[in-house]
Amino acid sequence: MKYVTPDLCDAYPHLVKAVEPIFTNFGGISSFGGEIVTIKCFEDNSKVKQMVDQPGEGKVMVVDAGGSFRCAMLGDMLAEKAVKNGWEGIIMYGCVRDVDVLAELDLGVQALGSHPMKSEKKDIGELGVELTFGGVTFRQGEFVYADNNGIIVSPEALTMPEA
Repeated sequence: MKYVTPDLCDAYPHLVKAVEPIFTNFGGISSFGGEIVTIKCFEDNSKVKQMVDQPGEGKVMVVDAGGSFRCAMLGDMLAEKAVKNGWEGIIMYGCVRDVDVLAELDLGVQALGSHPMKSEKKDIGELGVELTFGGVTFRQGEFVYADNNGIIVSPEALTMPEA
């Protein structure tokens, strides 16, 4: 489904909170949304690798990578697994790599930037925890919507208003 975040903000001003405009769209899908699945990890994408192997239909992975600009936490191989397992998108509070490939995939990807170096693999991180960045708190089971206008969160699922 195509989401237009300004229209959602206008229709649900009492529900939505907008994330600060610090993200860039890197995915092949510019508009995506779904139920939030959270991961907190820093310069170690082991938990991201674990999660992309899980079914992701109707879900968006929100990753708090500590805002690191020292390595990428998502690249083409993990993104391709996310597509294969039906994920709607990934929001990375950190960096991604293989951006030309990401732009061709059927996946929404928003991140702070790109970095060519890969992350550590020490299996360090937390799943299902509350995350706060960009002036907003992301809670597992709530909902997130993203497009080229920005990212918004809501405690409940939203539908696009009639035109």
